[in-house]
Amino acid sequence: MRKQKILWGAFAAGLICAAFLTAAGCSGETKPHGGGADEGGEASSFAIAEAAYPQQAVYPNEEEFWDERTGEWDDEGFFAVYDAWREEKRALYSLPEADGKAIEGFSKNSIRQFLSQSDGKNRVYSPVNVYMALAMLAETTDGESRQQILHLLEAEDIEALRTHGENIWKLCYSDDGAVTSILANSLWLREGMAYKEDTLERLASQYYASYFRGEMGSPEYNQALQNWLDEQTGGLLREQAANIELRPETVMALASTLYYRAKWNGEFFEENTKEGIFHSAAGDIPWDFMNRSGSANYYWAENFSAVPLYLNESGKMWLVLPDEGVEVDTLLAEDKVFALIQSEENWTDKKYLIVNLSLPKFDVVSDINLIDGLKALGVQDVFDGETADFSPLTEPAEGIFLSMAQHAARVKVDEKGVEAAAYTVMAAAGSGMPSGDEVDFILDRPFLFVITSRTGLPLFAGVVNQPGA
Repeated sequence: MRKQKILWGAFAAGLICAAFLTAAGCSGETKPHGGGADEGGEASSFAIAEAAYPQQAVYPNEEEFWDERTGEWDDEGFFAVYDAWREEKRALYSLPEADGKAIEGFSKNSIRQFLSQSDGKNRVYSPVNVYMALAMLAETTDGESRQQILHLLEAEDIEALRTHGENIWKLCYSDDGAVTSILANSLWLREGMAYKEDTLERLASQYYASYFRGEMGSPEYNQALQNWLDEQTGGLLREQAANIELRPETVMALASTLYYRAKWNGEFFEENTKEGIFHSAAGDIPWDFMNRSGSANYYWAENFSAVPLYLNESGKMWLVLPDEGVEVDTLLAEDKVFALIQSEENWTDKKYLIVNLSLPKFDVVSDINLIDGLKALGVQDVFDGETADFSPLTEPAEGIFLSMAQHAARVKVDEKGVEAAAYTVMAAAGSGMPSGDEVDFILDRPFLFVITSRTGLPLFAGVVNQPGA
């Protein structure tokens, strides 16, 4: 075990989820690459306990096994390290949740809810992270408040959810030198308020949650939270994090982050990037398109075609292009895209051929208020002080309710890989077989993407209506 220490590389993806609970009538290490602000309010000054993450077998760095002086390659040493890394990964993939079924229904329902009706704007969302944030929220609730969350997450009971949540955390966690994918959690407690220790201890042990305590609404405590969020997302959401504040009436905040970094399995060559036209709803936009050709599986169905882009020692990014004249919302309203992503091996309408891919370099940002969407998905009681039950958190719990649920996300794609970050504040080509053995797959109009883990867990999903932020 070691202290949490996240090094931010050139390619990252992250998500921040925070849950603000408000009591009605109540008043009151190492800096990452491009990391947190330097001004006061460092999170460490408010820390009660900071999470330690499990140490993993390291993916071998080839440079360490090559002797530049003699030109000799240490094959035996390399594969000794590689085999240890591989065996550890295999053990993880044997977990029941590795098939993605535990999060399948929630993923489909929430992606549909939060990405639809984008009105020509970009949307980005992380099912895995919102799932984790809601699982933590369920630990602090009881009664119908908890049951509504369990129903949305398709868990039979809280014990089943704990198993799912713990295993999904393990499946998503990677800090091995090949892929960085880290779920980090934290609790922001109110100075002078008593909390139930068993609930806090469970969140720490099963969700690797760090604890902070301070004066709600104070500039220093707000800055500490903002710095923590900024650091967990490598500075990518500094502007958004600066807007998050804990009000004096806040009882507790839950924060959960997902950081992800991976390179393409085969980079795009920069010399092949050419200017093209992206046909957005607002008009044609001159834009840089990355281009490459190669053999790949090409999938199709009525209304769309799709191609997966593989990420090195990781999962993939699904690129889903609606047919001409078909809206992304049409695809989201149907089940076919979800069925493809969740069970591609069973898809019959596919062909292995030469795919001439043209993908715009994009940097998309969105802000989504989750309250109405969560209510539409059946989580309602926690937003009402008269019906919310937060008795596992503190006593008395009357009047405590969820007062904010805001989600922001950003995804960047270039020739080398993916960089992304997001936060949630709560006080988650054709319709027929292509002819010939070659197809042009040009994403020059609004399209859908989904980034999945190596076992298919949905890390991020988004709608690109225009490739610029």
